[in-house]
Amino acid sequence: MKILFINGKIFTSNRRQLYAEAMLVEDGVIKWIGNDPADEKAEVVDLKGQTVIPGIVDAHMHPMMLAEYSKQIACLPPRVNSIEELISEISETAKATEEGGWIRGWGYDEGKYVEKRSPNRYDLDRGCADKPVFLVRSCEHIRCVNSKALEIAGISKDTPDPPGGKIDRDEAGEPTGILRESARDLVIPFMPKETEEQLVGALVDLGNLLSSQGIVAIGDMGNLHPGGNYGYFVKANERGFKQRAALYYMWDYFDKDPSFDITPQIMDRDARIRVAGLKLIGDGSISGRTAWLKEPYLGTEEYGMPVYSDELMESAIAFAKEKGCQLAVHAMGGRAIDRAVNRVFDEEGWTDGKSPYLRVEHLTEPSEEAMAKAAEKGFAFASQPIFEYCEIETYKSNMDEARLKTLYPLRTMLDSGVKLCISTDAPATSWATPSDPFVNIKAAVTRRACDGADIGQDQRLDIETAVILYTKEAAEICGFGHLGQLSPGYSADFIVLSDDIFSIGADQIDRVHAAETWINGECVYSG
Repeated sequence: MKILFINGKIFTSNRRQLYAEAMLVEDGVIKWIGNDPADEKAEVVDLKGQTVIPGIVDAHMHPMMLAEYSKQIACLPPRVNSIEELISEISETAKATEEGGWIRGWGYDEGKYVEKRSPNRYDLDRGCADKPVFLVRSCEHIRCVNSKALEIAGISKDTPDPPGGKIDRDEAGEPTGILRESARDLVIPFMPKETEEQLVGALVDLGNLLSSQGIVAIGDMGNLHPGGNYGYFVKANERGFKQRAALYYMWDYFDKDPSFDITPQIMDRDARIRVAGLKLIGDGSISGRTAWLKEPYLGTEEYGMPVYSDELMESAIAFAKEKGCQLAVHAMGGRAIDRAVNRVFDEEGWTDGKSPYLRVEHLTEPSEEAMAKAAEKGFAFASQPIFEYCEIETYKSNMDEARLKTLYPLRTMLDSGVKLCISTDAPATSWATPSDPFVNIKAAVTRRACDGADIGQDQRLDIETAVILYTKEAAEICGFGHLGQLSPGYSADFIVLSDDIFSIGADQIDRVHAAETWINGECVYSG
């Protein structure tokens, strides 16, 4: 089937031909793009001057978590603005929770609560004391549980901190219910598991949400619990999940499993669902004060903490080299970034050359040396402008004003020659619709936080560059074939926008949304 799109403002993400007015699509693939409609017999779609961009590729998110969270308490504004309101939500949820069930919530951020502190076990006990409560902080690296959950997991004042983790304790040495980094794994094994049918169904529902947001492909950056997601995605794809997905396995849970394998068949760059590589957690988050920084957090002598061991990094590199798959390393703080970049810098590329062999995720404060080395070796950086934008309250409590303006130096990274993309890390951020790409673009273009704070005007991106980073560059970093730009031979995955994102005021970018989303030449969303 041939479809000719005419009378549009089509942004291609291809710097050799950034704009066009017409595009011919046949059997889901772009055959021609330019300014004079091709002389072809085809169904004609008149875009009536609307703006079109390639479909968004969110290269770093956690779709299984995002899908699961839709059924949990949203512990963040606009519904929850205080610990007292959180307690009320827990209490109401407890009434509908069966005996033996767990009460779960996501997205809490103490910086957004009127009390300006984290909830603890005693707060959660006030909401419910006889059923376990398990809340995930917005950054995903910290959990807060009640006394019942601690009891079930056997966590007491005598429980030692696990490697790469920390159990917060009060003056008497009793656990406060706050579990940082790998300490979360002390509780997760005791939680009930969702069925395959529930997980697949949640993914299909998530796919519909992503389509409505103009997202055509995602990077699944692994679970924070044992297990992989490939089988769930394959089944979801069979049931109507439209997006492409590149999956990364959390190496912590597989390095001792002799049966674990990544075969060439499941790494096919043109497959709808593919496995891209491994993931390591190098440190934590800025808002949770666990990112491993070069300079201490404001008013403290704390630098954050490293997470993976040297042995785990070595086994990950050995496996990735053997299989020819990517290695992605979560590294927010400067020390964590340097650690990952310096170690892999000595290695020659082990992928097929069509995707970077090392991805570094988040990049709060990359050093000049790390950027230079990444540019030389072709390492990819995947950063999230949304973090500082929406978590500004806790960022302000952790950094002085001058330092806030130096974080996530997107412009400097690009000028250093680094291969860069932007993404959301949804749902690991304090935003009610965490996967919304347009507020993320706004953060990159304005470099002002949600409260208007200046977070580095010299690091602003122009809107065209921001879109390219969210489409073409993101697709290449994930290793997707023939995706990310509107050019002949590429998949006809694109968004018709509600507004012209290239002419609207920068402070209005978050008003933009997908009017239509097309995947493989098929309109999968119209709203």
